[in-house]
Amino acid sequence: MKKSKVIKAARAKKKPVAVSEAYRTRKGRMLVGRIEDALEGPALKAIRGKVNLIFTSPPFPLVRKKRYGNETGGHYLRWLESLAPRLCDLLAPDGSIVIEIGNSWEPGVPVMATLGLEALLAFKRAGKLHLCQHVICHNPARLPSPAQWVNVKRERLKDSFTHVWWMSRKEHPRADNRRVLLPYSSHMKGLLKSQKYNAGVRPSGHVISSKGFLTDHGGAIAPNVIRITEDDASLPESLLQFSGTSADLKYRQYCKDNGYELHPARMQMGLSSFFIEFLTQPGDLVLDPFGGSNTTGYAAEMLKREWISVEASVEYALGSKGRFENEKEEAKARSMRGRRNAAA
Repeated sequence: MKKSKVIKAARAKKKPVAVSEAYRTRKGRMLVGRIEDALEGPALKAIRGKVNLIFTSPPFPLVRKKRYGNETGGHYLRWLESLAPRLCDLLAPDGSIVIEIGNSWEPGVPVMATLGLEALLAFKRAGKLHLCQHVICHNPARLPSPAQWVNVKRERLKDSFTHVWWMSRKEHPRADNRRVLLPYSSHMKGLLKSQKYNAGVRPSGHVISSKGFLTDHGGAIAPNVIRITEDDASLPESLLQFSGTSADLKYRQYCKDNGYELHPARMQMGLSSFFIEFLTQPGDLVLDPFGGSNTTGYAAEMLKREWISVEASVEYALGSKGRFENEKEEAKARSMRGRRNAAA
């Protein structure tokens, strides 16, 4: 029986499947199976020491089991910790691991759980990693949660952010913030035009030179606060802004047309694209060990990086193929438009 038939048969019976290839594209491939099994298989053994970026969002350590297979309690900590050495073995010497971990709550009470942070620190220690930077991903459009304590009892504020942790094996991994510059604010554009700045000593003790902020570097350095939004007009110019849903339309329609279940905790396209651009170069290899709807793989493909994603759920893996539907036709159309523009 061909691999595709094996995968479809496993989906029909709702049973786990041995590590198999669900599909591949010009730049990458989606593997179906548990990451624990994939790490022992030939596909990942072949890339040991070659992965430039591991970018992922593991299943959150929620109170109850979800359909996407999250561990709970102390099992979550030990599970994530056990993966660290084996995932780190895949990294290139100057590679990075970026992990998004959401917040969780203690069962039955309005008290936040620290399990996610404890598991992250255990992962860092087990992998002998350096914490390069902590990034906050804020999504003001998220529905109020936890509903019992926010909507009903009104005892807590809406939980609207997740933690993003950038780690590496060495203190100076490959990174270049010039690849992810933001447009200058109107105030900065005015300074560059006037070539005048209020130089001197600040109360903090910093000494600002008369020409220190008058060079045009092509954009402003991105901050470590990321905001997912559909309403750019209301945002401060200093925040890194990502749109929330437009990149998901093709995926959602494909799942609807083919009867696949939507993944309930999809990665934001802008978030994965940002770190892929920041920490890798075209031709580099990106891995997502918890592929989900494969936002990481699609972002890597669009940015001309090689990629491998691993997803335990047959349903989610097959649905994620929708992100790449009609990609050849779209690429051909872009090429034709380019040739017409050049001829004109």
